[in-house]
Amino acid sequence: MFEWNEAVQKMINWIEEHLTEKPSLFEMSQEIGYSPYYCSSRFHEIAGLTIKSYISGRRLARAALELRDTDKRILDIAVKYGYSSQEALTRAFVSSYGCTPAAYRKNPVPITLSNIQVVFFPEHYVDRGGPTMNQTLLTNANMRFEHIPEHKYIGIWDVHATNYGEFWSRHDCDKICGIIDSMSNVSHPIVTGHTAGWFYESGKKGYFYGFGVPKDYDGIIPEEFEIRVIPASDYMVFFHPPFDYLKDCGEVMRRVEELAWNYKPETNGYKWNEELCQDYQRHYPEVIGYEVLRPVKKIESQKFV
Repeated sequence: MFEWNEAVQKMINWIEEHLTEKPSLFEMSQEIGYSPYYCSSRFHEIAGLTIKSYISGRRLARAALELRDTDKRILDIAVKYGYSSQEALTRAFVSSYGCTPAAYRKNPVPITLSNIQVVFFPEHYVDRGGPTMNQTLLTNANMRFEHIPEHKYIGIWDVHATNYGEFWSRHDCDKICGIIDSMSNVSHPIVTGHTAGWFYESGKKGYFYGFGVPKDYDGIIPEEFEIRVIPASDYMVFFHPPFDYLKDCGEVMRRVEELAWNYKPETNGYKWNEELCQDYQRHYPEVIGYEVLRPVKKIESQKFV
């Protein structure tokens, strides 16, 4: 049933690898194994935009990051990403982001970058007959300690959402993630972009999404986002090492969260510190795996007179 979701995801991955070349529909169709017509029509149906529009958006996003992070000539960046001239890049940049490439380079304000699309998910893998897990790759969730220094966090806190799915049913994923990606140059080295999690407000648990920045950050706060100061704290990190996202994501998250939400910190001489700090969630399956971080503080020894 979801064969085309998998095929379109392969197209997306192929496009990303060939953005600085001249990816043709014919070459991509040969790689995927379907006719150009079917590749084009199914891509539009599943991804929600034409292949040409998708490529244009990703090229412009990659060009924006090079303008921000390198000192390459604007003309060279334009040619690298398929624009006929610097003027052509400028027209596209102004149309999408409201400023010229030169102005953006001098002042890289938050912009909504076009993200890499994801259209093939674990539930699609299972529904097409794949195994739900691979016991040889899964391990038990474990715990370690980590200290995170004082920092600021720029994000959206939603008291009406308790998890990732509920949050994105209420917010524009492409817009928010695009803005976060455009600000990756100011992200905190530990609380990086797309580090999400949970917070507590008046006894109610909510979900937040955004990115950390250093404690001395005094730059731009994107519209709809707010910034909060997060004190330094030790954290118990409940984790599973890298895993196959399509095969094992659900099972890995279940194992980690079951351990995280039922753990008794007193056995290690700690108590939760969630009245001052928020719980963090890191989800990078092929790089670090899945982690839930809960803040803790030492239980002070009782003094007897």
